[in-house]
Amino acid sequence: MTELSLRELNRTLLVRQKLVERVALTPFELVRHLVAVQGQEPNWPYVGLWTRLAQFRHDDLAALLRDRKLVRSTMLRRTVHLADGADFRWLRPTVQPVVDAALKAPYYRDEIDGVDLDELGAAGRELLAGQRLSRGDLGKLLAVRFPDRHTRRLAETVELLVPMVHGPETGAWGRWRNRSVTVGLAEEWLAAPMAAAPRPETLVLRYLAAFGPATVADMQAWAGITRLAEVVDEIRTRLRVFTDDQHRVLFDLPDAPLAEPELPVPVRFLPAFDNALLGHKDRRRIISEEDRRRIAKEASAGVPMYLVDGFVHGRWSIDDATLRVIPWHPLSASDEAALRAEAEDLLSFVAAGRDGTVVIED
Repeated sequence: MTELSLRELNRTLLVRQKLVERVALTPFELVRHLVAVQGQEPNWPYVGLWTRLAQFRHDDLAALLRDRKLVRSTMLRRTVHLADGADFRWLRPTVQPVVDAALKAPYYRDEIDGVDLDELGAAGRELLAGQRLSRGDLGKLLAVRFPDRHTRRLAETVELLVPMVHGPETGAWGRWRNRSVTVGLAEEWLAAPMAAAPRPETLVLRYLAAFGPATVADMQAWAGITRLAEVVDEIRTRLRVFTDDQHRVLFDLPDAPLAEPELPVPVRFLPAFDNALLGHKDRRRIISEEDRRRIAKEASAGVPMYLVDGFVHGRWSIDDATLRVIPWHPLSASDEAALRAEAEDLLSFVAAGRDGTVVIED
C-alpha cells in the first residue's frame, strides 16, 4: 500500500475542501459537496462559504434557508449543521444513534427520568403540527402535559426524539451567538418523509469525497457514530487503500484527486467549527498536536483559525469592526502581507459598510 505523507494529506484535504482556490460553485453545490456545514453559531457558515467561493453574498445563503433548499438542524456529532434538505432526510436517521445518546447525559436524564419518551415525542409532534414555535414556547406547552419538569429541557428532548428544522431566521446573518431558536417538524417543512432506514454506506462515500483519504476512526469522529468499520469492509473492494505516516490504513474513492505535497496554497481564514478542522480524529493533517492543545479547553466554544502554508498558524477574532489576528508562529514578510490582505478582504465581508481595522498582534 502506498504511504501518504502528512503534507500530501494536507494538500489533498485543502483541494477537496475547496481551500486552494475559490471555486465557482453555488453555495448550495458547495454545502452539498461538504455533506453538511457546521452551523453551531449563525454567522460562522457564512464565513466558511465566503472563504471557499469565488462569488458569495450574505443573502445567497439566507435565501437557501428561506427557500427550504438548505435546512439548519441537529445532525453530525449531535451539533447544529446546515445541509441540503434531501440529504438531511437520510443523514439525520443515519446519525440518530449519537443524537439519542444525549438523553443518557445528566443534562437530560435528570429532568426526563420517568417520562414516557414515546408519549413526549408524540406530544411534540402534535403541538408543532402546522406551525413553528420557539423552544421556550414549545417547552411551556409541553409542561402542561408533563408538569414539574424543566420546560426548556422538555423542548430540547423532543428536538432529539423528532427530526426538526430551525426557522430560517435562526440561521440569518448578523448573529455571532445563538439566541431564540424556532423549530418545526422536518417532514412538514420539507414536504417529504425522512428516510425509513439509515444509509451508512452513503455517509461513508460522501465523506470520503470531501475529506478522504481517511481512517475508519476519522469517519466515525466526523459523523459521531460507530460501527462504520463494518460498512467499509462491505465496500472495501470499491475503495483505494493507503497508509499514513503512522502506518494506519486510509480509505478513499477510486477516482478522487490526490494533491502534490508542494502544491502552493494561499492564506485562508476559517470560521469556528469549520469542517476542515473537525473532519478527522487525527487532525495533524491541518493542525499540529501542539497547536491543537493550545485551544483544547476552548474547542467546545469554537475557535476561528487561519492557515499559512496549509496548516493552522494562529487564531483570529472579530469584535465590532476590528479583526484581530493572533499568530502562534513567526511570520515571514511575504506571509504577513498575504495574511493582512486576506484579513482586510474578510473584514469587508463581516463588517460591510463600516470602517474596520485589522490588527496583527506581535
